[in-house]
Amino acid sequence: MADAQHPSKKKPKQPQRPRHVPQRTCIVCRQVRPKRELIRVVRTPAGHIELDPTGKKSGRGAYLCARRSCWEPALHQGRLEREFEMAIPAEDRLALEAYLDSLPPETAPAPAKKPARQRAKAPAAENGPSDK
Repeated sequence: MADAQHPSKKKPKQPQRPRHVPQRTCIVCRQVRPKRELIRVVRTPAGHIELDPTGKKSGRGAYLCARRSCWEPALHQGRLEREFEMAIPAEDRLALEAYLDSLPPETAPAPAKKPARQRAKAPAAENGPSDK
């Protein structure tokens, strides 16, 4: 009888919330992507700059897309140096350059044509030219 008065104490199932996916921003193209899609470069407490495939090394991290178009400015135009506020040591630069060389070459997408802008036509005079 007690069961008839007190239904099961189980809570009704609530719809599953979507799992939180951490987002990070590429330091070159500024595109926000899931953390797992980006490559982390870290400045270790010892002052070295290394790739961090696990994303768990201690130190100051910066994220880059896995594209040459993001890695080349990061290494050659000083974006990583600016981000880490230090010069990249030569041996660390060699390791990063080796990773850059391992990236596949990008094929340039065909530029999208912009639709031609049409000019608004001036309203034509209804009675022809006026002689005033």
